[in-house]
Amino acid sequence: VQLQASGGGLVQAGDSLRLFCAASGRTFSSYTVGWFRQAPGKEREFVAAITWSSGSTNFADSVKGRFTISRDNAQNTVYLQMNSLKPEDTAVYYCAAGTIRLPFRDKGRYAYWGQGTLVTVSS
Repeated sequence: VQLQASGGGLVQAGDSLRLFCAASGRTFSSYTVGWFRQAPGKEREFVAAITWSSGSTNFADSVKGRFTISRDNAQNTVYLQMNSLKPEDTAVYYCAAGTIRLPFRDKGRYAYWGQGTLVTVSS
């Protein structure tokens, strides 16, 4: 499956942004899709994940209550809605998919990765 992440941009603190992860080649059925981010000089970290079958979700503590993740079966797309953005959310955001049944935080469980989309939050 090929993944295409989009929707990044430059926003101010407190603003909202919606990221998109579209799949091609195969549908997302039976996959779990996750979002990860990598800030300059830091390791790639988990942000959120959703299972395609049941819609179970998992969020990093740093984004709980601010970010939501959802999926659209018809569009074969996963969305990451980011609200109340903070400067520390600035990073390149990546979507990834894995044939796993739970929304794991471990990036090693995700076999397929899209290119990143840059999110910059100014103070």
